[in-house]
Amino acid sequence: MTPSANWTYVCEVERIVPNTGVCAKVGERQVAVFRTVLPDGSGESVHAIDNIDPRSGASVISRGLVGDIGGRLVVASPIYKQHYVLESGVCIEDEALSVRSYPVRVADGMVLVKGS
Repeated sequence: MTPSANWTYVCEVERIVPNTGVCAKVGERQVAVFRTVLPDGSGESVHAIDNIDPRSGASVISRGLVGDIGGRLVVASPIYKQHYVLESGVCIEDEALSVRSYPVRVADGMVLVKGS
């Protein structure tokens, strides 16, 4: 991964299996990057949030299950099962456990995450 004006290259978007996540180091932080694709293939998006589960302290968010709760794309933490909204990092069950979200973009098929 190489930084460019605070944007860090993560990988080619096609290398992320649809509706799963990967972990990347952005600056000094571990970031979970998710690629979501609608079942009919009509819509695709990429999101990035902190990879550290705030309740357990484990680096596992990128391994969580992606789903939909009330029309919001979420990931369930593999340990205690809290749900984090992919767009904002807000924890649905307890906002005090919310994680940071990061600007993310796809340019020329490459996923880039903006660090601080």
